[in-house]
Amino acid sequence: FYATRDVTATVESIDLITASILSKKLAAGLDALVMDVKVGRGAFMPTYELSKELAQSIVDVATGAGMKTTALLTDMNQPLASSAGNAVEVMEAVRFLRDDFRNPRLNEVIFSLCSELLQNCGLVESDVSAREMLENKITSGKAAEIFGRMVKGLGGPADFVECPEEYLKESKVVHPVFPDAEGIITSMDLRGLGMLVVELGGGRRRTEDKINHSVGLSQIAALGTPVDAGWPLCMVHAASDEDFRMAEKRIREAMVIGEELVEEPKEVYERIAPQ
Repeated sequence: FYATRDVTATVESIDLITASILSKKLAAGLDALVMDVKVGRGAFMPTYELSKELAQSIVDVATGAGMKTTALLTDMNQPLASSAGNAVEVMEAVRFLRDDFRNPRLNEVIFSLCSELLQNCGLVESDVSAREMLENKITSGKAAEIFGRMVKGLGGPADFVECPEEYLKESKVVHPVFPDAEGIITSMDLRGLGMLVVELGGGRRRTEDKINHSVGLSQIAALGTPVDAGWPLCMVHAASDEDFRMAEKRIREAMVIGEELVEEPKEVYERIAPQ
């Protein structure tokens, strides 16, 4: 189906995207749904208006089919968390669930989406109550415990949450990338950074490609972060020194250093309800 849309130039058709997404959700018999629709340079839809149109379409069709649905428009002008890749993202997720480190952007988007779903399901009556419940599940260790049980249930190691570093391979080369100039990060080519991870081996360019789960980017500096010769833009996890040098050049091109931010970055722009 996707291949047909590709050759007929209908990949970005909102009607077909809506049908593709909701056919699976409705077939699963869900009672409630919250959609996270991205906005920004790394988003699938090219403009804010089209992202909002897609979100409204999904919400209206799903609600009309009897499934209580809302959507949040969330920012994709910078990475959602501090890492991009396979093993590095899993490690950050585990650290989040264990309450070792919670990236503020990631925390806000997760709490906003979970709060919305808890309210849609009727489990809480307000955003405040939802956030209190979510905070308790993390700080009490319950969230990490449940994730550990999920991993074990899928055939993974029983102690994965306790010692993920024993199972997540480290790349051969791990080096920081420093900026060419002192200043603050004012913008990012997020799609370019995503494609860089693919070129490092973290994704497939051809169906026969093998994924290197250890490569990627970590400790990615957020928009507005002051950087200089002593504060890196990010850490590169690469398979070779040659790959690192390629990544270093691409990262410096993708991250724009200036004197001040034009606009403070947001995490959640708008809530979309049925019309």
